[in-house]
Amino acid sequence: MADSVRLSFWLRGFTEHNMLSLYERVLRRFPYSRLAPAGMLRIFALDYAEPPVLEEEFDDAANVPAILSIIREHFHNDCAFQLDCCWDLWHYGEDWSLKPCAVSIAIFGPFFESPWGEQVQIDLGLDFLYLPSPGVPPNPRALRSNIRSVLHLAEDMQRILPVDKRALWSESGENLAERLQEAVEEED
Repeated sequence: MADSVRLSFWLRGFTEHNMLSLYERVLRRFPYSRLAPAGMLRIFALDYAEPPVLEEEFDDAANVPAILSIIREHFHNDCAFQLDCCWDLWHYGEDWSLKPCAVSIAIFGPFFESPWGEQVQIDLGLDFLYLPSPGVPPNPRALRSNIRSVLHLAEDMQRILPVDKRALWSESGENLAERLQEAVEEED
């Protein structure tokens, strides 16, 4: 069964006062899909068990000023702000091709309980985008490209954020870095 792949960041000096400027950095640096540029901003109060207090669609997820304007109107330190959008990765359908793949970019207010206590989390989609899958013709170049995209994103975020700690993980709890390394070695 496929697992969601997530990239989490714990930030030094994170407060409600610098939270939006940090989120702005993340949103400005993210490599949005050119094939499917739309996005959906969701604002959650208290925890994810509650329905979103706001959902706003955008024709262009890279329109960071418009997104931040909505967030400022609804800002509370017990909220999570999540932009659901896409980025372009190699994907197997009838053949291997570059396609938009769903991503969620979230920042958690200091009084919002995040999954692991992180402040920023990027849900990168399912692991079959990054690992060989049974029944799918192998394409080492495509998988390497997708893995490089994740690593490049992690390095970019490391450069622009005051990162104290980061983790690339999956819902199963398995060591994703090890699984990715094994996949690359198997494909060589």
